[in-house]
This record gives sequence, C-alpha cells and structure tokens, in this order.
Amino acid sequence: MIEPGRIEGAATVAPLPTRQAVEDWIAELQGDGRGRSDAERIDLIGALERLSCAAAGAQAILTTEFDESQRAAAAAAGVPAARQGRGIAAQVALARRESPHRGERHLGLAKILRREMPRTLAALRSGRITEWKATLIARETACLARDDRRLIDTELGADLDALEAMGERELAHTVRARACALDPASVAERRRQAEADRHTTLRPAPDTMTWFGALLSVKAGVAVHAVLHREADRLRAAGDPRRRGQIMADTLVQRIVSPHLAAVTDGTELPIVLNLVVPDTVLLGDDTAGGHLDDYGPVPGDLLREWIADHLDADLDVWVRRLYARPDTGELVAMDSRARRFTGALARFLRLRDQTCRTRWCDAPIRHLDHAEDNALGGPTAAHNGQGTCEACNYAKEASGWSARPRPGPRHTIETTTPTGHRYRSTPPPIRPLIRPTARPDIRVDLAWAPKVA
Repeated sequence: MIEPGRIEGAATVAPLPTRQAVEDWIAELQGDGRGRSDAERIDLIGALERLSCAAAGAQAILTTEFDESQRAAAAAAGVPAARQGRGIAAQVALARRESPHRGERHLGLAKILRREMPRTLAALRSGRITEWKATLIARETACLARDDRRLIDTELGADLDALEAMGERELAHTVRARACALDPASVAERRRQAEADRHTTLRPAPDTMTWFGALLSVKAGVAVHAVLHREADRLRAAGDPRRRGQIMADTLVQRIVSPHLAAVTDGTELPIVLNLVVPDTVLLGDDTAGGHLDDYGPVPGDLLREWIADHLDADLDVWVRRLYARPDTGELVAMDSRARRFTGALARFLRLRDQTCRTRWCDAPIRHLDHAEDNALGGPTAAHNGQGTCEACNYAKEASGWSARPRPGPRHTIETTTPTGHRYRSTPPPIRPLIRPTARPDIRVDLAWAPKVA
C-alpha cells in the first residue's frame, strides 16, 4: 500500500494544507484584478487553472486515503468485506456537493490513479492536465491488464509538455490507439460489447425541447452524420436561410418520420462518402496498428479491414488514393495551390492532416480552411500556410491584435499571437500517434466508399 501523502515513485512530499489554510486562500481570491495589465490577468487566469487541476489531484489523494481509512475501520469493527465500502462514495459526493453517482465515479477514478496510474496522477497534481483528461486516460485504458495500463501511464508521463499540449479529443484518440496496439484482442472485445449496447435515448431539454441521442457503431454514426452534413451543405449552397445545425436536425426528423421525402429534388440519392486514412501495412494485415476515420478519429486495423472487405463484397463503390507521410513524424506531405481559397485536393488534404480545429486545446470539428498568414498580406495558399479551424476560432483570429504564421519544425507548426502578446504553437496530430521509425516513406491509403442507390 502507498503511504498517505505520497505518490508512487515520487520523493516524500509535505502534508496537504489544513481546511483553514484553504479557506484563507479562498478569501484571498475574492478580490479583483485592478492594477494589473492584461498580460498579467491572462497569466493569473492560467495559474488559477493550474491551481484548480492541482486541487482535483489533492482531492484524489484525500479520497483514496479516506476510502482506505473507512474500510480499515469497518474491518476492525467486524463488518464483512463485501460491505466495508458502503457509504464511502456517498460521503465523497456530499463533500463535493454532487450526486451519489458522481461520487462513485470520483472514488473509482481516484483509486485507479493512485494504484495504477501514478504518472497521470502526478500530472494532475502539478496542474499539467485537468481532472477530465485524467478520466479520459483511465477510461481508454480500462480494458487493459494492469501492466499495459502502467506502460501507457509511464509513456504519457515521460513527456509532460506533449501531454499538456494535447486537446481532450486528441488525448483520447492517442491513448485508444496505443491501447489497441498493446492488446488488440481486449480492445476488439470491448468494441463488440459496446456495439451490443447500441440504443437511443430521449431526455427533456429547456424551453419545451428534447435531447434525442443514439449510441451507434462508429461506422453507422459517422455515416448518419455524413448524410446530414452533406444535405446541410447542399441546401446552404442553394440559399437555404437556416443554420447548418437546424438543417441537420430537420433532415434527421424528415428522413425518419417521412422517409418518402428523403430523396433530393431530382429524385436521386447522393452517395454517402466516408474517408479513411490507413497505412498500407495495416490494410494488408502486416501491422496491428489502425487508421484514421475522418470526422471521428483512430479506428482499429481489424475493424478497418472488416469494413473494407464488407464493402468490396457488397454493391458499393470504393476509391483508393495514395498519400505519403514522413516516417519520422507521421505528418502527411504537403500540397500547394495558386488559388486564393483552399479547394479540391488541397482542401481534403488539410482536413485529413489537421483532423480537428488547429487552435490549441480546441478539438472542435473543422469548419473553415484558413490562411495562417493572411492572404491579403502575402500569405500563400499552400499547405504550410493553411490550417483547419472551427468557426469561432477563425472569427476570433480576425479581431484586432491577433496574428498567426507558420514556423519551422519537425512537424507542421502554426504560431498564434494574441493581443496580450502571448504565443501558442500547435501541430497536427500524426496519422499514427506512436510512430515506429522505418527506412522508407510510410505509404498511406486514403479510402472512400459510397453505397450505390438503385
């Protein structure tokens, strides 16, 4: 058992502060930022965010200590082992002013971090990651044996700068891909169990609205989203005044409630296109790694091969396009254009390379293809000066005082400078999160398929 107040593998640390000391800190935080510059305000916001993360880490330590103490007291009182943990999570929930269900989750996460993932816990306690990121790491490694889980924990903790730089979606995809590489059988079994649990849900929402959701396999879910997204693009281009989200919601209802109205104006259906980027070695079954599904993320190699085989056997069109990635970084090679806008193959390339919004920690879907260095100021329409962004980030960049430019580096790098002078650098995730060096260029195969409609 790990001694109270210590993290496995770490030097002895001082005891946590008393409740009164924390109450005194809270009192000090009741002031405001008068007399500070905007740059100092941003720095303080960042420091307070690290403090909130460190506080979550301290809560995890206290939670596990409380659990151990309560269980020991129950055992000493003769309580059967199966009942020694009763009421512990409920007390944690009350202390955190949350539901008993959330208390169970907090207790479970704290025990996992303390016993099996000390590097992740150390990153949380030092303010480098949030409690939710720690939860993602624990969730994506839940199907692994303890030794494999510890290995991923060690690998992530070996480079805290890289861990801190990852957005939530990128982190989840990276850990999921690594788990698949370590134990593909366990990941495949977990996937089969998840697919068996597919269902729909309906929950009330404010203002007499409802939340309608569906838990689907990744192939089905991405296909449904692609159909709705394609229809929104078509209608918006035709002048439909509704927002994209409104069109997608209306189309979903129409196609389920009134399927006879699903066809487009001329009576034909457009094909559903799903884009996959997968190494040729995975496609041929020589590699246990996976690939990348556009609008979703990493997908295990065995599932990709299953999809492709199913679609080749069915009445479907399949296209294959070769792309190339640098073997040392996993980054796709560049493309250039003389046009002012990113269109055609160059636009597809940027979306496949960046995968999500390039703003650091954003992770939102790509909606705009933007010149890092403004085209009006001489920025070229080229892959090295292009970046995929969400609408909000692209509009924020247009405000006074913002600037961005590509910077040299082993991977494509965009440096964004904010009005306060703070600089943030972002790089696209590699197609294969953990690169294995090779002596030849790493060939990627971009696959797209579409069902034929009679």
